[in-house]
Amino acid sequence: MAEISRRGFLKGSLAAGTALGAGLGFPNILRAQDTVKIGVLHSLSGTMAISEVSLRDVVLMAVEEINAKGGVMGKK
Repeated sequence: MAEISRRGFLKGSLAAGTALGAGLGFPNILRAQDTVKIGVLHSLSGTMAISEVSLRDVVLMAVEEINAKGGVMGKK
């Protein structure tokens, strides 16, 4: 059986504790919010603006359609 070093044990314990803490707190944050925020990264100026302005419009249209149908899990 392989022995685990003290440093390895501490790293594993820290990772497990962080994952557990994040897992317990994250659902509460989601329940507390009434809206879902969406981030979209597009160039709206410069050389890429020609193609990406239409992509922004498509994203906005999709958000409007989803919200009209009741949102995502009841949240808009």
